[in-house]
Amino acid sequence: MNFKIVNQYTVFLPNIPGALSRFIELFHKENINIIGIASEIRDDSGIVKVSVDTSDKISYILTGAGFTTVESKMISIELPNKPGELLRLTRFLGDNNINITTVYGTTMKEDNVSRVLVNVSDVAKTLKLLENFPT
Repeated sequence: MNFKIVNQYTVFLPNIPGALSRFIELFHKENINIIGIASEIRDDSGIVKVSVDTSDKISYILTGAGFTTVESKMISIELPNKPGELLRLTRFLGDNNINITTVYGTTMKEDNVSRVLVNVSDVAKTLKLLENFPT
C-alpha cells in the first residue's frame, strides 16, 4: 500500500458561475497537479478543499490572488479498488484510536486503485500504523 503526506488548502469561494474555474486556474498556471477536491456550498458562498501533489507550500499563490487560505496536512492512501477496503482502513484507524476528521477520495477502475485522502487526529501515529496495515 502506498501512502504519503500531501498539503490541503481550504478557501472560501463565492457561489457564482466561474468562481471555481478561476480558482483552479491558479493551480494550472503554476503547473500544480490537484489530486483531490471537495466542496460544500451554502447560499452565497462555499468552502473548497484542494489537495495537491507537491510538497512545496503554495499558500502564497492563493493569498496573492486574494484568497484567505488554511493549510493542513492530509494523508494520501492508495487502496485496492474493491468492496470493503475503505471499511478495513477506517476500522483499523478507529480501532487504534485515530479520529478521521476529513475524508474524500476517488477510484480509477483502469488502475484498480482507490485514492483516499484523510485528515486525522494524529498524523505521526497514523503514518506509523499504516506501515503495518494488513494487506
